[in-house]
Parts: sequence; C-alpha cells; structure tokens
Amino acid sequence: MSGSADYSSADDAALVRAAQGGDTAAFEELVARHRDKVYSRAYSIVRNEDDALDLSQEAWIHAWQRLRQFHGQASFATWMTRIVINVCIDWLRQRKRLEAESIEQWADELGGIEQLMPIETVNPTEGLERAELRNRIDEALGQLSDAHRLVLVLHEFEGMKYRQIAKLMGCSLGTVMSRLFYARRRMATLLSSLKNETGK
Repeated sequence: MSGSADYSSADDAALVRAAQGGDTAAFEELVARHRDKVYSRAYSIVRNEDDALDLSQEAWIHAWQRLRQFHGQASFATWMTRIVINVCIDWLRQRKRLEAESIEQWADELGGIEQLMPIETVNPTEGLERAELRNRIDEALGQLSDAHRLVLVLHEFEGMKYRQIAKLMGCSLGTVMSRLFYARRRMATLLSSLKNETGK
C-alpha cells in the first residue's frame, strides 16, 4: 500500500500484513476500526472507564508487539478481543479480586453442581423497550462481582465454551458452571426487580 489514502478501503487482512511489515499507519487504521469494540469489552469486564481505557491501550501495545504471531486463524477482531480479555483477567488477578468470593463453597452447601440447574426459564425483561433494556442490563452487570461478570461476558457475549473459559481463567469446569449459574440467577433477579420498578 502506497499511502494512507488506501487504508480506508483495505480489508483487515491487508492491513495486518502491512503492519507486520512495520507499517505503523496500517496498524493505526486497525486501531481506529476496532478500538471501540476493544474498549467496550474491557469496560464490560472491569466496569470503570479509566481502567478500561488503560487496559485497552495495554491491549493495543500487546497486539503491536505480538503482531507477527498473528497468522489469521481467526479474524483480527477476534484476536484483539482475546488479547484485551487476557489483559483484563491479568489485571483482575493482580488486584486479587477474582478469588474474593468462594462460589465453590456455596455450590457444595447446596449439594453440588447438579443441584444448580434452573428449574424454570424466566423472561424478566419482557415488556422493556430495547434501549431501556440495554441500560438495565448494563446496570445489572455492574452489580455482579468481577468473577461472575467475567464468566458471563465470556460465555454470553464472546460465545466461549465452558472448557475454554476454565482454561482462560485457570479454574475448574465446575467453578465455571457454578459461577455462570449464579451470575445468570443474579442477573434475572436484578432485571426482574428493575422491571418492576418501571411499573411495566
């Protein structure tokens, strides 16, 4: 690519190849295209704007440093999302917050994972308008612990499987299942109460 005017019409794969060759302008175009999603994913995990901005920046630095390791097995957007998730998990671990709650003990007291399956499916968001629903979900997510919000984001938003999440978070499959169950139950309760507050 000969100039920055070409970048806007280039696809991600071409930009990655150029950036891997040392073209910083091509990488800047990738940042411009994907920075909002990267920031959004960081914010969905850490729930703080300043921290999310810092972690997003760190993720982009990691991406530039590791760009030659990207071989296109997944899309660049997916690769970047994985990087920012890893950066956020490392940050949470450093703050010693991931293990603050012992859901494993809570699950044992109830009789194990098999006892944690929901008996019925509820739709606590029925009747909420779409824009309002997004706000309610965001508000409810903010009330979850880091550990519960993280596993919910990875499973529901990123579509990751239980075993993938367990490997990424460095915990057991049972821990992932119990945290996800608790997070879903807590979200349903929060959304239901928020819905009731609207009088709908």
